[in-house]
Amino acid sequence: MADVSLQHVGKVYADGTRAVTDLNLSIADGEFLVLVGPSGCGKTTALRMVAGLEDISEGEVRIGPRVVNRVPSRDRDVAMVFQSYALYPHLKVWDNIAFGLQLRKLPKDEIARRVAEAAEVLGLTEYLDRKPRNLSGGQRQRVAMGRAIVREPQTFLMDEPLSNLDAKLRVQMRAEIARIQRRLGTTTIYVTHDQVEAMTLGDRVAVMRKGVLQQVDSPQVLYDHPVNLFVAGFIGSPAMNLVESMVEERDGALSFTVGSQRITATDALLASRPALRSYVGRRVVLGIRPEDLEDASLVPAGGPAGARLTSTVDLVEAMGSEVLVHFTLDVASVVTEDTKELAMDVGVDPAVSPVGVGAGHGQTVVVARFGPRSRVREGDRVEAVVSADHLHVFDRDTGLSIFDGARPGT
Repeated sequence: MADVSLQHVGKVYADGTRAVTDLNLSIADGEFLVLVGPSGCGKTTALRMVAGLEDISEGEVRIGPRVVNRVPSRDRDVAMVFQSYALYPHLKVWDNIAFGLQLRKLPKDEIARRVAEAAEVLGLTEYLDRKPRNLSGGQRQRVAMGRAIVREPQTFLMDEPLSNLDAKLRVQMRAEIARIQRRLGTTTIYVTHDQVEAMTLGDRVAVMRKGVLQQVDSPQVLYDHPVNLFVAGFIGSPAMNLVESMVEERDGALSFTVGSQRITATDALLASRPALRSYVGRRVVLGIRPEDLEDASLVPAGGPAGARLTSTVDLVEAMGSEVLVHFTLDVASVVTEDTKELAMDVGVDPAVSPVGVGAGHGQTVVVARFGPRSRVREGDRVEAVVSADHLHVFDRDTGLSIFDGARPGT
């Protein structure tokens, strides 16, 4: 096994297109790191530079103690699993898994041992005599992984290996990949566009945007403490609600305007974000996770008076374990370069509908994750209690999360 290090790595193509800029990452021996971000953010290019399939324009890549910038892909001791299974249709599963080892002319008994061990790990033992056409999609993907495992590499590189599977199989294979990686303990770099996949698989998750690393941390830290608007909007499903707000102070107490309504800042929020006091009288971006909104009828005494949002229900999605409630607030949606890119990533043209489907000018659709006992229906007047301790607040100009220190530009 080996650690992997990328130091000031960049990629510029011959036509001048810059795909990756000053990428710095250290992946520990045995760690599972996930690279995630919108299409075209540079995550696959970064992976391919580690694999040796793309030349490195700037910086240095190390695998273990070796600088591998000029080491051919075949000599880097890495194994890559691609989006397509790339199996040989005329070969049986055993031969597909063994193919690379046979090319390296390993002894037959060693090949047999490795194939048998990989098949046992992947649950493929009973399928070794079948051909790919007689396998399900999930089984084919396991064969592709088996071809990587038998090489016993220092590092696994996986480029969206589950994107061709249906939703149910993806969930199943996520669990399989996590189990296998922990059993083998091989350093793994995994690329995906699916942030749910990233959060459930990675020891750490690195979020990229336009070739630049935005934040790298454990999944929970990314979720609870996003460093900027882009990470906040990208991580989470349903996405974080983002609205324009003004920070006001009355009798020493801070509050946030949400259209014609107001949310009072709690002592806990101010303790975790002391720089908020320097934003009094300024517009900020207020972020509210859907699970930090609850039906007031389910909260003892209806919750604190200064932490409610009232509206009319537009849509209810009963999920069994939770109820997703959509309602509209009379507050402008946030339209920045960050939110425009997030909108385009989910197929919404921000130039046509910058405030989201179902909202009009100066309005924002908010999604709340209510408990399963909520009885709200479309058209009902609803009071949503806000967990004000867990609000997210961002500088309107820079997009950076407001935590401590002086406000940007001062």
